[in-house]
Amino acid sequence: MRDVAIISFAQTEHQRAVSHINEVEMLMPLLGEALRGAGIGKDRVDFVCSGSSDYLAGQPFSFVMTLDAFGPWPPISESHVDMDGAWALYEAWVKMQMGHIDVALIYAYGKSSPGEIRRVLSRQLDPYYLGPLWVDSVSLAALQARCGLEAGAFTVEQMAEVAAARRRQAKSNPFAQLSGDVDASTLLAQEEFVAPLRKHDCPPITDGAAVVVLAAGDVARELCERPAWIRGIDHRIEPHALGVRDLTRSVSTEQAAARAGVGEGKVDVVELHAPFTHQELILREALALDDAVVVNPSGGALCANPIMAAGLIRFGEAASRIWRGEADRAVAHATSGPCLQQNLVCVLEGA
Repeated sequence: MRDVAIISFAQTEHQRAVSHINEVEMLMPLLGEALRGAGIGKDRVDFVCSGSSDYLAGQPFSFVMTLDAFGPWPPISESHVDMDGAWALYEAWVKMQMGHIDVALIYAYGKSSPGEIRRVLSRQLDPYYLGPLWVDSVSLAALQARCGLEAGAFTVEQMAEVAAARRRQAKSNPFAQLSGDVDASTLLAQEEFVAPLRKHDCPPITDGAAVVVLAAGDVARELCERPAWIRGIDHRIEPHALGVRDLTRSVSTEQAAARAGVGEGKVDVVELHAPFTHQELILREALALDDAVVVNPSGGALCANPIMAAGLIRFGEAASRIWRGEADRAVAHATSGPCLQQNLVCVLEGA
């Protein structure tokens, strides 16, 4: 396998609504920041790959418009995934393994504020049975939480503890949308939002974007003092039909983690893309994390959830801790689809 590392990362200060600028204007300063962080100009970038959704932008081929943020002239090599930017990173990593490129820039963005994000995400469902019912994303997550509670996999108290812990951790994250000190008992006193979920169990509606730069081999060593090397990466998908899945487990995460080698060494920190509190508990179980592992020190998606960028941000946050010497081995995770349908797991190391 060819050595590939994350060498730069930039993200927006995530907000409930960014209405005064468009997606191109949101991305342009981030692209410059990420390139400066890598110490390169755009002429050193061999490949650009992005993650976004036309359903959020409300227009077809909206990703073509956002290429203006990078500048497609002279002609560039680029690609796009209609998924979270974490999967764009995976595509770039595969291209690097083929030996075709040395430096890749990945960006992702999403504005959830203009539309009804719960109904928009229902378009991820199968088009024959669930899609026509417009089952929204929070209701499906509530169904998953109910399954877990009735199976005894976790409790509402544990879910509230997750929300309280992430908001405390997000106090040190200047990019987080939600943060603060609140105890679990106070959260549990609130009314149910979509039973059994309360609002603290759900992610905030967020507009935001992120950019990551990858480099291979000696190029990464030249550009970054302590690259965050990708030592394992894998993604798996579970069936569309919710009725054939055990919603209290994340089998695809378990399989991806095994293929990526999560259990082959001590994990210092993990950044989980868990938009709902009970999903973090399911993912921690799937990754077999012990209590010594620091989980979501950024606050995670419960404190800022820009759709299509939240997964890529987990990679940037995990890599940042390796660059700063706060971790030697980190795990980044991204999810997509209803009830943790698709999961991508990556192991990052400082050496």
